[in-house]
Amino acid sequence: MNLQEDVARLFHSEPALSALLGFEPDEVHNDAQLLAAVLAGLVPDAHARHRVRDLVGEGFAEDSEAVSVALEDLAATAARDLSTDPARVLLFAAGYQGLLSYRASRALFLSGRDTAAAAVKAILGRQLSVDIAPEADIGRRVWLDHGLGVVIGRTTIIEEDVSIWHGVTLGSNFVSMGDRRHPLICKGAVLGGHSIILGGIDIGENAVVAAGAIVTRSVPAGKTVYGPKAAIRDRQPGSFSGFL
Repeated sequence: MNLQEDVARLFHSEPALSALLGFEPDEVHNDAQLLAAVLAGLVPDAHARHRVRDLVGEGFAEDSEAVSVALEDLAATAARDLSTDPARVLLFAAGYQGLLSYRASRALFLSGRDTAAAAVKAILGRQLSVDIAPEADIGRRVWLDHGLGVVIGRTTIIEEDVSIWHGVTLGSNFVSMGDRRHPLICKGAVLGGHSIILGGIDIGENAVVAAGAIVTRSVPAGKTVYGPKAAIRDRQPGSFSGFL
């Protein structure tokens, strides 16, 4: 896969892309610069766009592993979405771009630039409708399909080869507030659209969380969990009871 050449071919076939995406392919000289240019192109304001491009480039320069992982994510996304190729995924797939924005903010966070990481997360998250904390630990070859509405909290751990559909929340239950108050998603798990997984629980290897499921207990490896279920009960001692 020569990503830069493939992107250049797309730009050549459709001249409008330069104006729409905010950069020219001959401005980038390596994969890290290309990834930074794509993310920056999401930002409407020209001045902010240039600063985002600089910040993301600096983050990737500090953490070359982040670029390698981002390219693995790209290949995995193209393989699982059979209708497209890596260049089109990079330029047009909001889910991949949401994960890439996390890789960029994470690189800045790991280099000690917490405020820059938060800024990149915020500005790109507004454009992509994702909220992924740079503190979260996300493994290789993850696929965000569509990406819209995905929320991933700070102490979340996601292992390799996980697939996540739109609207998924990996959040806290406001009860278990220890060192890990967000879920662990084990290797190969699949999280269906609009599923909600709360607390420091484990979703086992190759488990499936069906669309719309609300999960507050650990799921064993290889199992499927499904179904939202709301029930009225009295508040228990220690349960979350609001902020008032």
